[in-house]
Formats: sequence, structure tokens, C-alpha cells
Amino acid sequence: MTSSGPLSQDLARAAQQSPERAAELARAAVVRAMGPADRERQAALHAQCFKKPLASGALTWRYDQCPVGSSLSFVTELPDGLAVSGYACNPRRAIARGEEDSLSVVGQTGDVMTSPLWRKFGLFSALDRTAMAASRDAGWPLVFGLPNRRSAHIFTGDLGWKQIGTVREWTFVLRADGRTRQARLADGRRRAWLSFLDQRRGAAALARMRKRAGELSIRPLERFPAEVLQLSKSIEARFEFMVRRDADYLNWRFFQAPARMHQVLGAYDAAQRLLGYVVLQKPDARGVGYLIDLLALTDPVRDGLIAAGLVKLQSQGASIARATAIDGSWWNLVLQQSGFVPPKPDNHLVVILHTHQVDHRLAKAAAQASRWYFTDGDRDDETMG
Repeated sequence: MTSSGPLSQDLARAAQQSPERAAELARAAVVRAMGPADRERQAALHAQCFKKPLASGALTWRYDQCPVGSSLSFVTELPDGLAVSGYACNPRRAIARGEEDSLSVVGQTGDVMTSPLWRKFGLFSALDRTAMAASRDAGWPLVFGLPNRRSAHIFTGDLGWKQIGTVREWTFVLRADGRTRQARLADGRRRAWLSFLDQRRGAAALARMRKRAGELSIRPLERFPAEVLQLSKSIEARFEFMVRRDADYLNWRFFQAPARMHQVLGAYDAAQRLLGYVVLQKPDARGVGYLIDLLALTDPVRDGLIAAGLVKLQSQGASIARATAIDGSWWNLVLQQSGFVPPKPDNHLVVILHTHQVDHRLAKAAAQASRWYFTDGDRDDETMG
């Protein structure tokens, strides 16, 4: 557990009352690698840094159980052993244009955090350098991340990261009710009060998608079948950079996640061949559901799955559905065509890239994020929102 004795209290008091003393203590801090036995300690730090609650066992699932491999995770300790800052790199298997010789494990940053009392003391730089050295030594050709726009400059300053894109969260209005207006206030009062227009546009788009889809057999999945790998391979060839989706990875990512918030619909033809799937996150107390991930062999299958997913979320009480896309990407265009509306321009995350092996095929493929296949399912967060 994180130390909470008298010395820890003295350190916290120093940070509050004396910036000079706090800076001195911060300079004496050390970065330590964390392992499976340290997850409770890291979870305690997470609770100090983020408002979003962490389900029991979430860090064990995230860091230790991924079929691609174990995460690289670290904390910064003050002189009494108090953990005040944390960092993780989570492994993903990615491929460029479906070329098997490019398939490699890459990293994604996650749980980048500093306890509020210990921010702005330069603790992050040492953490990042340690994590990047470890990921390089592990043989990962690159690491990517999605920091918020306020912290992106820390990465892209003198730490070797490059900004390669931006990410925004799009909204499909299912009901023009009070919950929708409340959720849309983040994009301005005008957008909130005009939600009824967005609902009409969404309903028209939903009707078009269902018409284009025609007759499809769509049903819930309890597990991803092995054949999903072939589906992933058929789509990988269309994109410069894509995280491979095989059954082991998808089952870990969506069915084994501790929060149990995901549900999956699969599309089949008459011969019971898997044509695609859509992953949903169940609506929360605010009436917000999420379209998390999707693979589809054809555009009509894609439209049918999106439509079925939206109808499913609405039947479960969602007022709006959300999905994240990299600006300028294929998925971005699909969301626009499907009736999703954008946030205001400054509500975005930044896509950043740290390259270890500049000549690796994946490093070259990842250089422009708008050419990626990327959904919410590719983010390191267990759940959205």
C-alpha cells in the first residue's frame, strides 16, 4: 500500500505550504518499475488522480492479463516511498497494410497520472524517459498515446514525441430530452437547445442505414469466434496502421473486462459466416451509451451493424450514443454519414507518436494518424466516459 505515515503527511504539508521544500523533495524522487504485486498500490494512486472509479481488479486485467503481453508500468516515489506519479505502456499487436512481416507489438501510453499536490514539479519527464527506454529495450518499434490538449505539449516538448493527429468524440442524438441537452452543454447552449434537430437528422440517417443494409442476420455474441481473425485480416489490408483483432484479444478486451459494460452484436450471412461485429458500451446513468468498435466486410454490413447498435442502445434507455474518431480518418467519415454530430472544435485529444525504430514498416505506417483504423476499442481505457 501507499505509505500514509507521519512522514507522508509531512511531505503533503510541504507541498501545500512550501513550494521550495516540495521542489527539493521532488528532486529526490526515484522512478521504480511495478509488477503484479504492486497493483493495489497503483490503484490507490489512480484513485487520488482521477475522478473515474476503478473497478476491483481492473489494473490486474489491464496490465497482467492481456494476451499480447504484460504492460510496462512505473511510479515515482518520494523519499519515504510515497507514490505520487504513475505511467504505463500497454502492449498491442499492430500491422501495416495487412503485411504479415510488419506485424509487431507496439505500445500505448495509459494511466499517466500525478497526484494533484505534486504536479508541476517536473516528475513526469523522468517517468516518460524511463518508460520509453523500457519499451525500446522490449523491442517495440513505437509507442503511441492520446493525451488531452492541455498536457500534449509536455510530450512534444523535449521528450521526443510528435503530434500526428487529433481525436474527437461524436454524438448521435437518440432522444431530444433533458439528459441530451445536459450532455450537449459541453458543446455550447445553442447546440444543447437544438438537439431536436440533431435527433431528426439522426433518425433520417438511421432509416437510410437500415435500408442500405437490407436483410441481415444480427444477433448477440457471448464470445468472439476464431473466425474473427480472418475478418480482421481482410480489413487490415485497407489501412496503413491497425491493431490486429483476434479472438483472444477481443475476448480479453471486451468480455473479460471487470466493468462488464460491453455487449457485442454479430452479423451473419445465410451460410452462418461471420460478416462483422459491433461492440457497444451499455448506457450509463446519464443516458449515454457508446459505439466502441466495429469490423465489417462491406458497407451494407457496416450500416446494418451501426443501425442495430444504435437501436439496441436506445432500447436500453440511452438518450445519446457516442463514438470517437481520429479527424480526417475513414471512421470519422463513417460517423458523419451515419448521423453523428461533432463537438466544438476545441474538445479533442491529441494523437502522439514516439518512434524507436525509424526504419520499421510500422513506424512509417503510423506517421499519419488519419490513415489508421482506430475506434474507441483501440484506446487503453477499459470503458469510455
